Amino acid sequence: MQSDIDLKVSQVRALFQEYESGGALCRESDTDIVRVEVPGRPEKPELVSPQSVKMRKLTTPEGRAVLVHAVCHIEFNAINLALDAIYRFREMPDQFYRNWLLVAAEEAKHFSLLRQRLSDMGHQYGDMPAHNGLWEMAVKTDHDVLIRMALVPRVLEARGLDVTPGMIKRLEQVGDTDTVAILHIILAEEIGHVAIGSHWFKYCCEKQDLEPEATFRELLKTYMGGGLRGPFYTEGRLQAGFTEEELAQLSELSP
Repeated sequence: MQSDIDLKVSQVRALFQEYESGGALCRESDTDIVRVEVPGRPEKPELVSPQSVKMRKLTTPEGRAVLVHAVCHIEFNAINLALDAIYRFREMPDQFYRNWLLVAAEEAKHFSLLRQRLSDMGHQYGDMPAHNGLWEMAVKTDHDVLIRMALVPRVLEARGLDVTPGMIKRLEQVGDTDTVAILHIILAEEIGHVAIGSHWFKYCCEKQDLEPEATFRELLKTYMGGGLRGPFYTEGRLQAGFTEEELAQLSELSP
């Protein structure tokens, strides 16, 4: 529940380096698993409803700073999401924990890059309000690893794959090459994160004798109202473990 930003980032990096070489994983097994309504986070940013987070035109420095702050906040939440999967779901193979440690370390890197970029733009993380949608979904899915793998990596994080190419294009048009360079790094590595989610979702389906595509559609109906908003970044989603048939179905269900 580390709330100090610098300590969280450094501790995640140290934890990943400790196990990167294949050392034995130390699992928490003798403590109760508790619901984490509020993860380790600083007092700011102020959390508001998604509708209250207003984006501005990227043709202005203020608009670009708002965008960078929003993505920075997502990456900070993603650190906590990866760590929560490691803490919470204790009956998975060792590779599950190594995968999510890698994700946590890369999310910490993304956060640090964006935080520095925000500083270069004259702002700090926490200066602007943000919403809590990612963590709210973490709480909703904290009872089942299959549902978590379906709805956090394959829905919320995959949405980042869909929107990032458009952000890159708009920022290129206004000459913000520094932010574009960071977003290219994030996009490439987030494809890998969604792929990890896809892998473990399918693993869980196989263990329960469930058909993955039908199960995913059913979870979308239960938790997301049935469909996802397009357009979809087809190339990125295919690399991240979605099938052509699945993407066709998502497009059909898109409102």
